[in-house]
Amino acid sequence: MPLRSNPADWKDPRQRQGLEGEEEAMDFLMRAGWVILAHRFRMGRLEIDLVARRRKVVAFVEVKTRFSRQFGSPLEAVTWSKQREIGRVAQAWMDRNGRPDDTYRFDVIGITRLAGGARRIEHVADAFRLSRP
Repeated sequence: MPLRSNPADWKDPRQRQGLEGEEEAMDFLMRAGWVILAHRFRMGRLEIDLVARRRKVVAFVEVKTRFSRQFGSPLEAVTWSKQREIGRVAQAWMDRNGRPDDTYRFDVIGITRLAGGARRIEHVADAFRLSRP
């Protein structure tokens, strides 16, 4: 799944950190039996990091990567505002690619880099729900 820009041109190290975290999350999900349907699915300026399927469940996955827990868990960084944005993009994905018999949910994967190169990966399935208007 090609990226829209070349990572070699990125000046902000957070962009590279985010991509590395997304790649780790993809590996983690695939090892758990998920198929990655989309990476960085976009609707205008908004995007979903990953769209993954396992049987009839489609998960819209937000990935947050941190180098420490100094500012809290990466899972805490998925604010109500971010959840709303993810929901809008998820609706666009469902309109284009959804199947009537699928179940949809929103997951969050938090990756924290620990001393010595170790990583802690936390996957919260069905992390949040959005009410419909």
